[in-house]
Amino acid sequence: MPLLKRLSGIPLSLLMVVVALYVQTTHAGEISSSSIATGKAEKNSLYQHASPYLDMHGRDPVRWQEWNAKTLKQAQAQNKLIFVSSGYFSCHWCHVMQRESYQNNEVAKLLNTYFIPVKVDRELNPALDSLLIDFTERTQGHAGWPLNVFITPDGYPLVGMTYVPTDNFIKVLKLLNQQWVEDPSSLHDMAQAASAELSSAEISTSTNISKQWVAELNKIFIYQSLSSADEMQGGFGEQNKFPNVPKLNTLLEVYVRSSDKLKSKGQIKDFIVVSLNKMASQGLRDQLGGGFYRYTVDPGWQVPHFEKMLYDNALLANLYYRAADVFNDKYYREVADEALEFIINDLATKSPAFAASLSAVDDHNVEGGYYLWSNDVLKRALSNKEYEIINLYWGLTGPPDLEDGYHFAEVMNVAALAKEFNVSASTLKKQLQMIRTKLLALRAKRVLPKDDKILTGWNALALNAFISGAKHNQRYRQVAEKLVEFFKQQLWDDSGKELLRAYSNKANLGGGGLEDYAYTAQAMLAWWQLSKKEEDQKWLEEILTQAWKRFYGDQGWLLAENMLLKYGAGQTIVSDGPLPSPGSVLIATTYQYAKLTNNKKWKDKSLLALNVGHQDMREQVFYYATQFNALLQLENPD
Repeated sequence: MPLLKRLSGIPLSLLMVVVALYVQTTHAGEISSSSIATGKAEKNSLYQHASPYLDMHGRDPVRWQEWNAKTLKQAQAQNKLIFVSSGYFSCHWCHVMQRESYQNNEVAKLLNTYFIPVKVDRELNPALDSLLIDFTERTQGHAGWPLNVFITPDGYPLVGMTYVPTDNFIKVLKLLNQQWVEDPSSLHDMAQAASAELSSAEISTSTNISKQWVAELNKIFIYQSLSSADEMQGGFGEQNKFPNVPKLNTLLEVYVRSSDKLKSKGQIKDFIVVSLNKMASQGLRDQLGGGFYRYTVDPGWQVPHFEKMLYDNALLANLYYRAADVFNDKYYREVADEALEFIINDLATKSPAFAASLSAVDDHNVEGGYYLWSNDVLKRALSNKEYEIINLYWGLTGPPDLEDGYHFAEVMNVAALAKEFNVSASTLKKQLQMIRTKLLALRAKRVLPKDDKILTGWNALALNAFISGAKHNQRYRQVAEKLVEFFKQQLWDDSGKELLRAYSNKANLGGGGLEDYAYTAQAMLAWWQLSKKEEDQKWLEEILTQAWKRFYGDQGWLLAENMLLKYGAGQTIVSDGPLPSPGSVLIATTYQYAKLTNNKKWKDKSLLALNVGHQDMREQVFYYATQFNALLQLENPD
């Protein structure tokens, strides 16, 4: 996220309360007496919801409601603050706060009596979540999940926070309600003032994009990337490590397009290679079953938060396919293939589409329990020779890093290991595969909860990855073909010319947002180039038409239609997050389609949307990597 301007229109007293309570935060494992769930609740309105995340809150004693116009009207009628809690099914800390606070009768009584409590599945409502993340980041300096924001009855965010232990959360609820009862008009005015500080979007009237500006951005992007790069361990930053695929994708594109005269070209390559190798060989990746976790909690890629997301694996598969082509490295292609195999095997649903995620916690509520191993279990499952191999390969000497067992990460590469055992590398690979087969069969007896909702945007990212894989594997083309048909039949409302946000046979989960249209258009452009079918081209054009009509105009970019939250105008440029900027993806897709079809209307539309935010890009192009990547395509249009 870009370095955001802090909002000054927030009441100092509220900030002081939140900061003070954060300082007193205790470790989640040290649960106080008031943090214990106090009994089985009756069903609330989320019971048996089509979203597994909302459904899991269906027996909380908190009387949760959904975010909609009816809820706002109720808040206005009762003059109560709205408490919005946003999270997702595979989020570990979301489960912790549910267990400690939302199943606590004292917390429930406060929320039910003095607030309108609302639960949001951030994966179903990413636009709302994104704006609330932005607000919390600007006011608190950081944000994450579970995300908890208090909102005025007419829709202005007032104060936000993430995880808070129960005792402190109770204090927040009491103090905030007291201030609202004593002086609601002042809090309302301050919340309005904070929202008003955000500037309106910039709109361009010129399609002439300066090559000098793009060249300047190229230098700045390289500088900012290498300044943030961990050149020893790979990745960006010195604490938690996320894959940051949009940034790595763009840096790879910069490397490909750079002249050999560029002094930093070798440094760029070395950093990309180290990052790719570390992400694939260490704890970010499941060394048994393939597939990547969301991030690691340490700078060395060793210990992950164990949730696995469809979008991460789709984006990383595409990145590794591209790197395999650029560096002519078959290992990267194998990593990408394994990510797709993970999606096929572990995220399968009854339909041709794929589930959203796998939980970080197993059925015994142990984070990572599904993936962790004790020495006793390993020694019973394997022969002495096999255990000796993995002991060196994954470094199992000494106590495990985690309380519940060893998490596998490579400490000796295959070539060195083969030399150690005086066998060929191919022989050792076969032995390792036999070991994996044994351990996977044992692991399959364990239980790992799955969020099986089918999200349009994330499945579009998966479709794009399978199309990339189809270039060398016909099986992936078959998967992609079935997925395209599912999109047309189940995720597209032809009467309203509208993409749906998600598919469920239980309920309508709402209309799609900008990311759904952008990622679907990107995937369909790739599919049309593969299929050459006129019907695919026509549907692609319809998606592009609807995307620009619904989400871009004089107000800039909108993340969703009919937003109820009164915060933030349209955006000049949508920044990257864990996912690439949907606005920038739509621009790049439109421009590529315009080039292929020699369509001036589409070309001009994309150029106008690119020719904005010059100063913001100069200052923080690192956070707008996908937008810059789109600009790079203009420099070498042929």
